[in-house]
Amino acid sequence: QVQLVESGGGLVQAGGSVRLSCTVSGGLFSKYAMGWFRQAPGKEREFVATINWSGGSTEYADSVKGRFTLSRDNAKKMVYLQMNSLKPDDTAVYYCAANSALFGSGRTRATEYDYWGQGTQVTVLS
Repeated sequence: QVQLVESGGGLVQAGGSVRLSCTVSGGLFSKYAMGWFRQAPGKEREFVATINWSGGSTEYADSVKGRFTLSRDNAKKMVYLQMNSLKPDDTAVYYCAANSALFGSGRTRATEYDYWGQGTQVTVLS
């Protein structure tokens, strides 16, 4: 059973920074592509960032490119989303997700992920 737990959300002023963490237990984390998605009230869940199994390749949504950085530590079974220059539009529940295809590349569609965390709220104050 693969379980994902996000942490690090909270309230932050516009222009500030937050680092989200995702702890993964079970499964073969070091061989999974990982992703972050977010969902704002009244909106659909949207892709934020993804990283391949080794951490050698990342991809970002245009809306966060240059501000967010996704990384992973396979030894610790953790994924990190560093979010800088935050804007009120970044306010959402952020979800960590895992794609269980072994040695896979990053994925940008939510339907390609097999496991999800419960989400962590990030609220950016203007």
